[in-house]
Amino acid sequence: VRLVESGGGSVQAGGSLRLSCAASGSGSSFNIKTMGWYRQAPGAQRELVVRVTTDGGLPQYADFVKGRFTISRDNAKNMMYLQMNSLKPEDTAVYYCNLYGGYWPGYEADYWGQGTQVTVSS
Repeated sequence: VRLVESGGGSVQAGGSLRLSCAASGSGSSFNIKTMGWYRQAPGAQRELVVRVTTDGGLPQYADFVKGRFTISRDNAKNMMYLQMNSLKPEDTAVYYCNLYGGYWPGYEADYWGQGTQVTVSS
């Protein structure tokens, strides 16, 4: 499974960015449990931004992005997006696309993209 993020960049506070994640290589028998976005700021641990299950559950947003970020998917294109509005300097981080799943029950794993840098200036 390969995940490739794009769409990062530098914006001023209050601006917007849309991140994209392209998934490939999983095949039709791969069972995706959850998809989501994480981020990691310099010197900090990687943290959850938003995660959504593939069984129709509502997205789980971190409190610090609620009302500002929106996750979406285009299953036909194997794409996932993160619309980020009202960006703040504290949103500066490398953003990672994540997929959790596997081919057999009990053999699921996390898959990560290479990350895309988001820098928000004040």
